[in-house]
Amino acid sequence: MTRVLVIDDEDLLREAMREMLEDAGYDVSDEPDGVAGVRAFREAPADVVITDIIMPNKDGIRTIWELKQLKPDLRIIAISGGVPGGPRSDLPLAVAYGASRTLQKPFTRAELLGALAEMTGG
Repeated sequence: MTRVLVIDDEDLLREAMREMLEDAGYDVSDEPDGVAGVRAFREAPADVVITDIIMPNKDGIRTIWELKQLKPDLRIIAISGGVPGGPRSDLPLAVAYGASRTLQKPFTRAELLGALAEMTGG
């Protein structure tokens, strides 16, 4: 079973993603920020990480960089609703730091599951 780690500071969105992914058959864990997410990944590595970009304590760009240091071939989906620098400008930066795929919030269940299927070959 594919293990997915969801990192997002928006509680309702994080819980909704967890439910969607579990219903689709994934083994899911979740964390509220990059600090907790990297710690959780060190303790129980996931096959795919879905991380928000704008978060307190450690943003998604730094989180992606640290996760890629731990596992260079890690598949990461970066998600974002925007950034102070302008709409969507953070998602290309996430790709530059190692994200495999990006999703702009709000996204649909089908978009999330489709991106995850791309990452897992399923």
